[in-house]
Amino acid sequence: MKVRILFCAVAGLGIALILSGATAFAQSSVSGSCEKLMSVQIPETTISSAKWIAAGEFSPPGRGIALGGGQPPFGAPPGAGRGAKPEIGRGPAGTLQAVPAFCRVVGVVQPSINFEVWLPPASGENKWNGKFNGVGNGGMAGFIAYDAMMQALARGYATASTDTGHVEKRNDDSWALDEKLVVDFASRGIHMTAVAAKAVIRAYYSRDPQYSYFTGCSGGGGQALSEAQRYPADYNGIVAGAPANYPTHLWPGELYAAWVTHRDEASRIPNDKLPLIVNAALDACDAADGVKDGVINDPRQCNFDPAKIQCSGTDGPNCLTAAQADSVRKIYEGAKDPSTGKRFWYGYEKSSETLWPGHINEPFNTPISYFKYMVLKNPNWDWKSLSFSDPKSFALLEESAKKFGPVLDSINPDLTRFEKRGGKLILYHGWLDQNISPRNTIQYFESVQKTMGGPGKTEEFVRLFMAPGMAHCSGGPGPNTFDMLASLEQWVEKGNAPDQIIASHSTAGKADRTRPLCPYPQVARYKGTGSTDVSSSFICTSESKAAR
Repeated sequence: MKVRILFCAVAGLGIALILSGATAFAQSSVSGSCEKLMSVQIPETTISSAKWIAAGEFSPPGRGIALGGGQPPFGAPPGAGRGAKPEIGRGPAGTLQAVPAFCRVVGVVQPSINFEVWLPPASGENKWNGKFNGVGNGGMAGFIAYDAMMQALARGYATASTDTGHVEKRNDDSWALDEKLVVDFASRGIHMTAVAAKAVIRAYYSRDPQYSYFTGCSGGGGQALSEAQRYPADYNGIVAGAPANYPTHLWPGELYAAWVTHRDEASRIPNDKLPLIVNAALDACDAADGVKDGVINDPRQCNFDPAKIQCSGTDGPNCLTAAQADSVRKIYEGAKDPSTGKRFWYGYEKSSETLWPGHINEPFNTPISYFKYMVLKNPNWDWKSLSFSDPKSFALLEESAKKFGPVLDSINPDLTRFEKRGGKLILYHGWLDQNISPRNTIQYFESVQKTMGGPGKTEEFVRLFMAPGMAHCSGGPGPNTFDMLASLEQWVEKGNAPDQIIASHSTAGKADRTRPLCPYPQVARYKGTGSTDVSSSFICTSESKAAR
């Protein structure tokens, strides 16, 4: 059975999976001819459109963002990084401006995995660099990541994206009632897109990509780890930023902060008191790393207690009530089993408080949809009926994690197949992430080290970079702009493992601070001389790990 391909995004197919007719076709007249790609035959796939898009503006349909917050999947803003053109970006009404000419292929893998593949010209200006970049999306997907594709195209990559099998609708994730679509969302959609995209690339250029990379952050970071664990042959190198790889714990954990602040009226934390908490945490811990710069290098080493700013009398704008301080403390601690005290999910880090409103007020839709459509199959479920202090209610979290974990979670630390193929994996996470706990990424990374023979062996194929002061995939007071894809290219293609990655922080489009991001557990330490706003004044060094 073949299904119509509606959008442009599929990434990668092995030679054995291509129909013999497609191979012969690719070797004959297809190379360099976009429209003829309509005739390419790919198992389980139909191509509905193959059109040449002239250089200039391109108006993509639908949402078209790279992930929540619009942050590109390899960590650099539009136009940044080696080979990209800084003038490329978003224009009025969501148009992509100054886009190089490309062949746009739109298709669908059965039953409903919409994808697009964008192909640079084989020769001339802005020609193909010989490589493929599959890009991830965020949240519960449901859209083509056009911004991320645009950036890959600007670097000369053939690129692909997918909605993973469903079309996003505001506050309606009822697609998740279909368990087959949940599988497509969790892993199959990204894999089949890689399969299809590589077939299209082979047909268009008459050769395979020399290197294939996947880049994603947030939900895309989870997709990245799913690829490394489930389909290690799809990509030579993978960038996984702030990975949502443990959703059966992450999604309930995201509801925890809202539950804490909605227990009663006294437990609410007014948004206008959040800067007060941030400033108090910075006063207590900012200078511990030797530099007072508005950023805590490692929040795990910060012992700030919100009781220090608790009101001595009645409530006021410059202090916390006892109930508010208790809420802050619980949010730091994260969700725990009320019977055993065992951690279920990590809390948010100290000095991230101004980023909390999306969780301590009304929670956003993704974790609610998990319970409504996957766990309970009850679209009318009220999130406030979930109690993290009730053992019976908490049992629902454990039971659903056991049921859906094999499908949704990508937490397998055994990357033997990926490593044996020569694959390289870069993980990164912002310490102030307000959505996905950075400690989860550290925990996964350390589990890989333990499983795969220790740090000395695993550093040959996987490294983690923590970004102090960075929020979820982008933003925050710390250096948060960097080019992970360029570092991955050097590692895969030249054997140059990244010993540090330079990150910058910009104000009004101008970089005002640079710092090295160091391979965990190393941290950047000030040398004692030179400007603290220049990366050369810092060195990556090891130190004892903070208590968990």
